[in-house]
Amino acid sequence: MDDFFAARSQMALSLGFHIIYACIGMVMPFFMAVSHFRWLRTHDVVYQNLTKAWSKGVAIFFATGAVSGTMLSFELGLLWPQFMEHAGPIFGMPFSLEGTAFFIEAIALGFFLYGWNRFNPWFHWFTGVVVGISGLASGILVVAANSWMNSPAGFDYVNGQYLNIDPMAAMFNRAWLSQSIHMTIAAFAATGFAVAGVHALMLLRGKNVVFHQRAFAIAAAFGAVAAILQPLSGDFSAKDVAKRQPAKLAAMEALFQTEKPAALVLGGVPDEKNQRVDYAIKVPGMLSFLAHGNFQQEVQGLDRIPRADRPPVLVPHFAFQIMVGLGTFLMAVSALYFFALWRKKAWLRSKWLLRLFVAAIPLGFIAVEAGWTVTEVGRQPWIIYGVMRTRDAVTPMPGIQYSFYVFTAVYLVLSFLVIFLLSRQIQMVPKLYDRPDRPLQPALA
Repeated sequence: MDDFFAARSQMALSLGFHIIYACIGMVMPFFMAVSHFRWLRTHDVVYQNLTKAWSKGVAIFFATGAVSGTMLSFELGLLWPQFMEHAGPIFGMPFSLEGTAFFIEAIALGFFLYGWNRFNPWFHWFTGVVVGISGLASGILVVAANSWMNSPAGFDYVNGQYLNIDPMAAMFNRAWLSQSIHMTIAAFAATGFAVAGVHALMLLRGKNVVFHQRAFAIAAAFGAVAAILQPLSGDFSAKDVAKRQPAKLAAMEALFQTEKPAALVLGGVPDEKNQRVDYAIKVPGMLSFLAHGNFQQEVQGLDRIPRADRPPVLVPHFAFQIMVGLGTFLMAVSALYFFALWRKKAWLRSKWLLRLFVAAIPLGFIAVEAGWTVTEVGRQPWIIYGVMRTRDAVTPMPGIQYSFYVFTAVYLVLSFLVIFLLSRQIQMVPKLYDRPDRPLQPALA
């Protein structure tokens, strides 16, 4: 394993683990806040117990997200010093603001976890809302930094020098809005389906039925709404990528030759040597419409991109197909769920619907990982699109493969700990949380 490949592998591994912790950490506080709100309005002790249970999950993912995020920040300096030397002063603002949001989230979470019977009930609820808002802000700010790598702005690049730096223009670059919306909705869809699926599994096992029914309803509502909205944000993102990064769009769709109109490729195996796609289903004109809103519009292929600037095709294409396929499945399950709420309430208690949610537990996160693969691999060979190549940014320090092995071990241990702690939490529901005989009384207003 050469150092360049080791550095890219380590970054991919770190991002792959962190994004799961980050998504759950930024979304679950909203589930917790809804449950807490229902407790305050109805005084139904099941909602109070559910809030307590979910708050422990939020604390677990906050801690793991903080650890993995801190490791990532060190890795940026360790693996990509040339990138940080030039890019740090330009896109450092969103990272600084993300640190501020992180501290607010930490303080608010402390208030919430230890505020039972100590604060005014509505102020206590508000601290939980702040946890969610600050966590969401952290995620958006990190995505803003990543979007700058896809759409560099806020500086002039003259003779290898970065001049006239404008951090605000860098943060609010042309890609930040579409990426932030798409990533936020994806986080809600993935976390909503994962949490709903866990509670659906408990319902299938007949354990603590009322507790898990309430939890399932809240998580499924968030996940289903997000899954229905995701194609809209995906369309927004696709049109944005078509304008800014035509090479990425061509790699996603395995479009080797410029076409007018361009067909949408479903499935298929790209053959980069012979510049074709085998075994694909093609929908005439659909890619032109999705990219430009016009069935007859020309879509630029890889033939118009210099070979040295072309991204790999196989990985982005397969990742994009996986993301779209899983997103379509989640959207279909969401449509069934809303139809059941509207006309077929008996379906909500049916085993087949619950099994669909159980099957969907990992699918949202697989789609998120696939989406990030499209974003990162589709940008290659650039670390700053059109400005700095990834190979030119890597550290000259030898022995990076050993760092990769160590970080891999740390992330695996961290993940096993998270799985163990979460499984313990689920097992302790009958003993700690689903106890109507031992409710916590709200403090006096």
